[in-house]
Amino acid sequence: MEKIIETRSPEETFRLGEQFGKAASPGMVVTLCGDLGAGKTVFTQGVASGLGITGPVTSPTFTILQIYEEGRMPFYHFDVYRIGDPEEMEEIGYEDCFFGQGISLVEWADLIPELIPEEAVRILIRRDPEKGFDYRKITITAP
Repeated sequence: MEKIIETRSPEETFRLGEQFGKAASPGMVVTLCGDLGAGKTVFTQGVASGLGITGPVTSPTFTILQIYEEGRMPFYHFDVYRIGDPEEMEEIGYEDCFFGQGISLVEWADLIPELIPEEAVRILIRRDPEKGFDYRKITITAP
């Protein structure tokens, strides 16, 4: 199943993420891809809000994984932009997150395709400057 949503502001992208977070279920793995500045972190902040997380959510670029446990289920936020080798994911115990009772969201997941489960929900965020600075085309593909 593939769904395409267009947003025209960071607030709309956040709200879409929030709706996604409200509908998320335990054990879900979500890949989030798009260029730098596409809106991945804004979408992720929306997901966290939809899960009931009220604290600040930032991209864990240098730590690779940030765990939030205050919502209705654990939220495992990965940013694998700086991963040099997929073995680094094993060192941080990604499998416990991917196959646990929370939702795992992986930014830059296209850098570690061999580790992503087949049943993952895949989200691609693209900009189109011709349609405006804040325009985003968000494609959600679910198995």
